[in-house]
Amino acid sequence: MSIEIDYDTDKKLQIPYTEIIEKVIPAVLDYEGCPYETEVSVLLTDNASIREINREQRGIDAPTDVLSFPMIEYETPSDFSHVEEAFEDTFDPDTGELMLGDIVVSVEKVVEQAELYGHSQERELAFLVAHSVLHLCGYDHIDEEERAEMEERQRTILDEAGFPR
Repeated sequence: MSIEIDYDTDKKLQIPYTEIIEKVIPAVLDYEGCPYETEVSVLLTDNASIREINREQRGIDAPTDVLSFPMIEYETPSDFSHVEEAFEDTFDPDTGELMLGDIVVSVEKVVEQAELYGHSQERELAFLVAHSVLHLCGYDHIDEEERAEMEERQRTILDEAGFPR
């Protein structure tokens, strides 16, 4: 598994963010039964940068806590059975790893939301990464049923990974 982490802001997290990210991503993929070695890119940035990305990619001119950019389209979340059909588009030719996609996290939102929700910054970062990896696996929260399923998965994964609420 390759996890590329870029830290592109002067705002500093005073937590072991690399270790958290490297623990949560495999925990989600194991829980989801991903049968491949994977490649995920994570960018830690500030509100101004994530706002710009949000505006460019989604047409929403506001900062957000996390953005997910999946490389794979799913009929059913975490159904990886079709990815080999588009091998050239879904697997890195150099490593053979499944390219899941990119995650962008606002470190300012990690700090703000940890305080707002009354838990640690470690837990907030773990939550945002787990949430985003589930998006990379095809989950969404557009309707109430999908939201509830995604929340239950997040809770279970985070509890098992040592990041309870």
